[in-house]
Amino acid sequence: MITPVASRTLRLALFTLALSLCAGSKTMAGTAGQRASGRLIARIHDSGFPQGHDTYNGMLAASDGRIYYVLCSEAFDLAGQMYAYDPKKDTIRHLGDLSAACGEGGQKVIAQGKSHVNFVEANGKLYFATHVGYYSIIDGMEKIGIPPAGYKPYPGGHLLSYDMKTGKFEDLGLAPNGEGILTMNMDARRGRLFAITWPCGHFLRKDLHTGNLKDFGLFAQQGENGRGATYRTLCRSIAIDPNDGSAYFSTGDGAILRWRADTDAVETIAGEDLKKDYLGLYDPTSPGHMAYNWRQTFWYQPERAIYMVHGNSGHLYKYEPTANRVEVLDRITSAPSQRSGMFDQFSYGYLGFTLGPDGQTIHYLTGGPVYVDGKRVLGKESTARGESKGIENLHLITYHIPTRTYRDQGPIFFESGDRPAYVNSIAVGKDGTVYTLARVPRNGKTSTDLISIRGPFRVK
Repeated sequence: MITPVASRTLRLALFTLALSLCAGSKTMAGTAGQRASGRLIARIHDSGFPQGHDTYNGMLAASDGRIYYVLCSEAFDLAGQMYAYDPKKDTIRHLGDLSAACGEGGQKVIAQGKSHVNFVEANGKLYFATHVGYYSIIDGMEKIGIPPAGYKPYPGGHLLSYDMKTGKFEDLGLAPNGEGILTMNMDARRGRLFAITWPCGHFLRKDLHTGNLKDFGLFAQQGENGRGATYRTLCRSIAIDPNDGSAYFSTGDGAILRWRADTDAVETIAGEDLKKDYLGLYDPTSPGHMAYNWRQTFWYQPERAIYMVHGNSGHLYKYEPTANRVEVLDRITSAPSQRSGMFDQFSYGYLGFTLGPDGQTIHYLTGGPVYVDGKRVLGKESTARGESKGIENLHLITYHIPTRTYRDQGPIFFESGDRPAYVNSIAVGKDGTVYTLARVPRNGKTSTDLISIRGPFRVK
């Protein structure tokens, strides 16, 4: 028999346990934006650009605490727009029009509709590049858009800088052959920009000290302009080794290529590649996936290694240049994807993959299967443009590198119950809040805009 004293003691212990569980729940959620159900609630920010279209990459959490981003445009006569969100003031400022930043405003040329590269910060400036947003389908393939009457062809993508103090843009160079710039990164220490053009895939190097822009030619057959045996999906991420200034990129065949600072030349790494059976089997000559390319990367200085995620399979792996070794580490797809055994919802994989402010924790936005009445329904389905359609189940994954700790932080919803869609970007603020660019419902329509998921998140 339980005595009254024992009963009171038991009730007190249960009450204390409940309080500790509640506190633990808050710690695990790490945010007021996460409901008790485990859902993450995203806040929509209105940038005032209803024409905004899907942005891939195109973000940065800068040293001044602001979130810089680009909203893209599909129109031939409307450029993409650049913005900055200030978390302290909770305000958004329009910074510029991409065509105007390139000196092409009012020239009646196909607009600089997109920026599909992440900003790189160096010496108070942001460095980035522009891309074409207006397309024509020719022989079943997406090409740079044929200009309407009265307009001139797309002039090519530009390398740009933006001064965060003065608000001035500077045009640093034009891509050859009228191609857009699909991929870019920067060796901030040495003042070198590296880029890959679209659709053919020219590899470029820009030296800011000398002003020299060098085209090294093609390294992936004819890139996404090829057909059959000459087709290759282009690499979407260039990794920079800050120690020696090397720039690394990949091909759909699994080759790792390296630009060497000592020779100013590109070489194929011998004795190692990315073609691992564990990631799946792919035909590099067929579109609709990244084949054996890495999807997104970053340099991790404590291990002097490139960390990367593979599209479609969602595996985390790394390449150590000094050891010339590729190591598959873990599968970082969403927990529902892991339980179902399926590949990523988006066959190209996701670009929202970056280190958090602690410099140790990967933050990854990825999809998952959707179930209705106990049955899995079709999720993201690739189209000819590498986009997707259907239902998405966006999740936030964290992976703590030192302890190899994976955590699915949960699915992401808006307050309305709708889900964010077409997410291929990420920036993590100083307080751990995750920002991305997603299609959002507004006034009966959808457009791409900034959303945030308040952090920080428990990672280990």
